[in-house]
Amino acid sequence: MLEGIKVIEMATYIAAPGAGGILADWGAEVVKIEPLAGCPMRYTMASIGADHLKGSPIFDLDNRGKKGVAINTATPEGVEAVKRLVKDADVFLTNVRPGGLERSGLDYASLSAINPRLVYASVTGYGLEGAERDRPGFDIAAFWARSGLGYLETVKGTEPTTLRTGIGDHTTSMATVGGILAALVERQRTGKGRLVESSLIRTGIYAAGSDMAMQLKFGKLGSTKSRHEAVQPISNFFKTRSGEWFVIVPRQGSVDWTAVCKIIGQPELETDPRFANPKGRRTNAAELVDILDAAFAQHDLDHWRQKLDEHDVIWSPLMHPKDVVADPQAIAAGAFVDVPEEDGSGTFKAPASPVRFPGADDGPKGAAPALGQHTLDVLRAAGYSDDDLAKLRDAKTIG
Repeated sequence: MLEGIKVIEMATYIAAPGAGGILADWGAEVVKIEPLAGCPMRYTMASIGADHLKGSPIFDLDNRGKKGVAINTATPEGVEAVKRLVKDADVFLTNVRPGGLERSGLDYASLSAINPRLVYASVTGYGLEGAERDRPGFDIAAFWARSGLGYLETVKGTEPTTLRTGIGDHTTSMATVGGILAALVERQRTGKGRLVESSLIRTGIYAAGSDMAMQLKFGKLGSTKSRHEAVQPISNFFKTRSGEWFVIVPRQGSVDWTAVCKIIGQPELETDPRFANPKGRRTNAAELVDILDAAFAQHDLDHWRQKLDEHDVIWSPLMHPKDVVADPQAIAAGAFVDVPEEDGSGTFKAPASPVRFPGADDGPKGAAPALGQHTLDVLRAAGYSDDDLAKLRDAKTIG
């Protein structure tokens, strides 16, 4: 879908490279500019003492199908090389902090002067304005903790929990892709590019948007409750005899309350004075959850699967990732793709990008590049002679 779109990505870690990775999957030519030492995510396994494992799946996910260029942008020559690459690009994607970009002359004002059609996508922790615009922001800090999302996900009276790798980053990646594509559509009408700004904090606030809307409108918000304090006790996780957990998500009204009473073989609960209406079920939540726990513990998941489906209840098993990767429905949804090994020895499985276009080639176009793998070819295409490239290498400007 994006064949003919050229993206220059000057970014490390996950959020911005994740956006570039989606664009690459969808057919854009993405040139990834890294420092001479490489993106830190290349060395994930070594950093956790697991360097005996081959490659870095986290890096590969966000960088497959890109061209890899290593440039020292701390030198004037390196900055000039980036500017040459931008001259005929459609998109410039970066997560370098705003102040650093301004000092080096790689900010939006400087690059749009070179290429007025350029869509310039900035991904930061805290946005492009305000006193903290240059504060470094990983997703656990800016997306999770600072946005309020981490507080909302902490059960009252318990300690906060951290965020799994890249969840806030990849949420921001998806948002960034949407902004880039909107700007490209606008450019079709106006002939001009524009600045596209995404941030971890803003994405986190939007991800928690339903609660934030309540906070903004009414100035208050209920806390996250434990299972036995649930506002809707059947909106909960329950454990089966086989030790597996599943979640029930009731719809508005009492239709699913009626269904659950039938499913567990206790239809009399529906009219029990303690539970006959939503207020009663909330007041007596702990007692009701105990009753439901005892009932669901009598049979294994397959039994409850049949019962819940028979009554059209919205539910899902709580699945371990090792089971998710073998889930026939996840596979049918196209959630996993085959990615070529860097050495051409075969393929390996990886998560797909988040949207599928049936009938189109919307998967990985190749492996993640080795550090600096395409530096010479890309710069030659930008007009550098072999003598120029030799001088840049000697000056340690390119790798």
